[in-house]
Amino acid sequence: MRLFLVLFLASVFAVAGTAAPLSPVARSEIDGLMSRLEASGCEFNRNGNWYTGGEAKSHLLRKLQYLEERATVQSAEQFIELAATSSSVSGQPYLVKCGNGAPVPSGTWLRTQLQAVRLARPARNAP
Repeated sequence: MRLFLVLFLASVFAVAGTAAPLSPVARSEIDGLMSRLEASGCEFNRNGNWYTGGEAKSHLLRKLQYLEERATVQSAEQFIELAATSSSVSGQPYLVKCGNGAPVPSGTWLRTQLQAVRLARPARNAP
């Protein structure tokens, strides 16, 4: 059993050590998502409590930092999946509620916002 644990931990560290850091494009997209969340006026449900977009942004950026320190996130999609869809403590899904609308899963809301961030980005080779 001890050998299995040692081999498992070695493989985890080997994979983590070879993972690429978050690219500037991915970081820009995540920053755009967090800015949209903060400015949206929407509420963010985490573990049964509603928070402002600014509070949600702070929480999700802490989770991003944790993932970046372990080199386990490389794209905005991975950030959404690994950090912004559910509580890593309770496993409860996060929700976003805008105005009088029904709450939606945070992953759904964030993926829609990610598309908007990408559409708003200037074309790279535009004259």
